[in-house]
Amino acid sequence: MTQMTLTPIRFEDSLWEGHLTAANEPRIKVEYLGEQLPNVELRPDGDGWALRIPVPRAALSEGVHCILIADAVTGDKLGDFTVIAGSFAADDLRAEVALLRAELDMLKRAFRRSQTSEP
Repeated sequence: MTQMTLTPIRFEDSLWEGHLTAANEPRIKVEYLGEQLPNVELRPDGDGWALRIPVPRAALSEGVHCILIADAVTGDKLGDFTVIAGSFAADDLRAEVALLRAELDMLKRAFRRSQTSEP
């Protein structure tokens, strides 16, 4: 059996998109909270398959939500993605790094202004 490879492309407007390479037409299942998600699209795309997953509204709420993508035949995990929102995001390391970057940018702008305003 040929190994399937899932490559994430983008996550925008509550639609996750990826590219799946497989020798034959894959059969996949996408689950959230143990339930299979409806309206998942899988269509031929160049050298593989385009995968489009509409993310349910419930996963776009406060907390940490994980969507699991698996081979429907073997049950092997192909990939996953996580949505983090609300107060949980404040404790997330990525949120802390983003905050530090924003503060550093603010300090750099203030420093540059102070350098150009001196006589």
